Amino acid sequence: MLSALDRAICIFGNQASLAKAIGFTQQAISYAYKNGRVSAEMAVAIERATNAVVRRDDLRPDIFGDA
Repeated sequence: MLSALDRAICIFGNQASLAKAIGFTQQAISYAYKNGRVSAEMAVAIERATNAVVRRDDLRPDIFGDA
């Protein structure tokens, strides 16, 4: 099963294209991928760029999930 970040990368084809679409560097995407966690800001940007196909609460349930 793909992680939410994997799904976002697949939608755009690669890390560099995702980074360009969300206004982050490819290095920031790579760092998040290796650590298994995106920032809250990146989660919001990914949700916006994917038209909520990948949701912020999927990327960061600790911040945006039901508490």
